Amino acid sequence: MIEFWVVLTGLLVGVTCGIAGVFLILRKMSMIADAISHTVLFGIVMAYIITQSLNGLWMLIGAAVAGILTAYLVQLLHSSGIQEDAAIGVVFTSLFAAGVLLITLFASNVHLDVEHVLMGEIAFVPWDRWTVLGLAMPKAVWMLLLVLVINIVFLLLFFKEMKLATFDPVYAATIGIPVVFLHYGFMTSISFTTVAAFDSVGAILVVAMLIGPAATSYLISKTIKQMFIYSMLFGAGASVIGYYLAKLWDTSIAGMMATTVGLLFIITLISQKIIERRRKALVHKLELS
Repeated sequence: MIEFWVVLTGLLVGVTCGIAGVFLILRKMSMIADAISHTVLFGIVMAYIITQSLNGLWMLIGAAVAGILTAYLVQLLHSSGIQEDAAIGVVFTSLFAAGVLLITLFASNVHLDVEHVLMGEIAFVPWDRWTVLGLAMPKAVWMLLLVLVINIVFLLLFFKEMKLATFDPVYAATIGIPVVFLHYGFMTSISFTTVAAFDSVGAILVVAMLIGPAATSYLISKTIKQMFIYSMLFGAGASVIGYYLAKLWDTSIAGMMATTVGLLFIITLISQKIIERRRKALVHKLELS
C-alpha cells in the first residue's frame, strides 16, 4: 500500500506539472518557473508567521501570493527597462533569501527547513495523511488532486483566450481579452502547482517536472492539444519509471524522476533528429530519381 501511494503521488506530480508546463514553454517563461519554485518559500514562511500553522491550505494561499508577487515584480522591473532575465534573477534571489532569513529568525524551531522545501522526500508521503469526508489519503495526494482540478478548470475556461494571448497578446488585448488577468491567473496556477508538488519531489525538481515533459512534447506535437496530452504522458511516465529505477538502484526517488525526465527529452530529441535526417535523405533520393 505504501508503494501504491508513492507511485500515485508521482503520477499526480507528473500529470499536474505536465499540464501547467505547456503554456510556460509556449509563452517562453521557463525561467519564471524556476523563480517561483524558490520564491514560494517566502510565501510559505509568511503564511506560517501570520497563522502560526503549517496547514496545507494556508501554505497554498501563501505560495499563491508569493507567485503573484514574483510575476508582478518581474513584470514591473521589465517594464522599467531592465532585461527580463535580469529582473527574474533579482526577484528570485531577493525573495528566496528573504524566505531563508525569515525561517532563521521566526521559524527555526519549526519543521520548515530549506532542505525539505528544496529537495522533498516522496518516500515519506504516505505517513502524513488527511481525512476528508471519512476518506484518509496522504496530504500530498489531496493537495495534488486539488491543484490538478484547478489547472483543468482554468484550462477549460480560458483555453482559447490563453492560446490567443500567448501567440498574439496585442491583438488579444484589442478585442477585449483580459491579458493581464490571464497572466496573473496563470502565475497563480503555477504557484499552486509548485507548492503542491514540492512536498513530494522538492521545489528544485518541480522545475524539471514543469519544463521537461512540456519541452519534450513540444518536439513531437503538431497541435497544442497534442502537446498537453504528450506532456502529461511524459510527466507520468518519467515519475513511474524514475520510481522503479530508484527502487532498483536504491537511490534518490525524486532525483531519479528528474533524471528520467532529462533522459526522455534527450531520447526524443535524438529520435526526432534521426527521423528528420532520414526523411530529408528520402526526399533528396526521390528528387534525383
